[in-house]
Amino acid sequence: MSALLRPGAPWSNWGRSESAHPAHVATPTSVDEIVEIVGYARDNGLTVKPVGAGHSFTAIAATTGIQLDIGAVDGVLAVDGNLVTLAAGTNLHQLPAMLAPYGLALANMGDIDRQTVAGATSTGTHGTGREFGGLATQIRAVTLVTADGGILRVSETENADLFPAARLGLGALGVLVDATVECVPAFLLSAVETPENFDAVVDGWEERVAAHDHFEFYVWPHTDRVLSKYNTRLAHHEPRHPVSKFGTWWEDEFMSNRVLAAKLELGRMLPKTTPAVNRLATRITGNRSYTDVSHEVFVSPRRTRFVEMEYAVPLEVVPEILREIRRLIDANGWIISFPIEVRAAAPDDVWLSTAHGRPTGYIALHRYWREDPTEYFRTIERIMMNYGGRPHWGKMHTRTAESLREAYPRFDDFVAVRDRLDPQRLFGNAYLERVLGA
Repeated sequence: MSALLRPGAPWSNWGRSESAHPAHVATPTSVDEIVEIVGYARDNGLTVKPVGAGHSFTAIAATTGIQLDIGAVDGVLAVDGNLVTLAAGTNLHQLPAMLAPYGLALANMGDIDRQTVAGATSTGTHGTGREFGGLATQIRAVTLVTADGGILRVSETENADLFPAARLGLGALGVLVDATVECVPAFLLSAVETPENFDAVVDGWEERVAAHDHFEFYVWPHTDRVLSKYNTRLAHHEPRHPVSKFGTWWEDEFMSNRVLAAKLELGRMLPKTTPAVNRLATRITGNRSYTDVSHEVFVSPRRTRFVEMEYAVPLEVVPEILREIRRLIDANGWIISFPIEVRAAAPDDVWLSTAHGRPTGYIALHRYWREDPTEYFRTIERIMMNYGGRPHWGKMHTRTAESLREAYPRFDDFVAVRDRLDPQRLFGNAYLERVLGA
């Protein structure tokens, strides 16, 4: 057996929605070691799956073969102007310090930064903003270790026919070992967070998205209120007005984590208290404005475990869907303690991007990890499908290759690339078999 392998152990993801027991675990520190591990798997009839931070809520990283922990393959490999090549195991939260010496930043970010670069781009991680795509759209080149042990560089000029697939590859095409990201000059964000009326925000959804660089809001079930977040991009030399240390602790740590955790436990044990607690939450949180470096505004600490389903839908149908979800919550007597997150993204040409070919709205449903999300998620998933929805690849859903083929115009093109690069399914698992076919 390869000296790089250790006996496997039980594994579970962050949200505790998936678990696995790989036969072997490996923690490579170089591309050469990854090549050796892939060769061992191929020669011994094993599958191999990279795993990063475990922040996907699906089983996309689960395996009974070799679990390849890429966390030690990290850091900045090269900088060429605003093009930064990052080792695949680099966590997003490491990037601000790494990019600061070059005066650079990611063009956009989601509100969680625990993921690795490889995991984030491979599952379609995104932020919000009508003119901004997900992380995969910022990728200008990737390097893969392929099933035959080769090292394959893919970009708009090298193996360009593979580029629309490789930027968001679900881990199905090979082991992603580095990615070149097009960054932007470091910038500030002016943030306004405020409670607003549900109907006013939903009725003005498209206008708000068009008028602001980054707009999102959270719908609080059992109330008529939402928490809106408006972020405006500013030059890095503009004055900063960050939240005070106490304000950061109060809003981001105490209210958004400790109080939220207590609220969710209370709602689980005494469900009837949830509507009143939700109404209270809309009155005591999320009313502030500040200006800070981009990552300090984009990212929020998320320490309370949850599970999530997120769907991408045509931008213009978001209001209809939100109203239908509210009617379903009331009609079914569901008690929902977690807010519903609503965001937007620009259309792109990445084959398996949830925003492929259309301006996109995102609607994300959450449940506390100790609660059963099945009925809530599956009922609303049917609504999303009726509107042409596409599930986030790293979040819970029940879709199969048959229905996903209808949702993605280039689905079969992606599958053809998979057949070409991994005909024996060395990088396969049950999740990929379900969503891409055998």
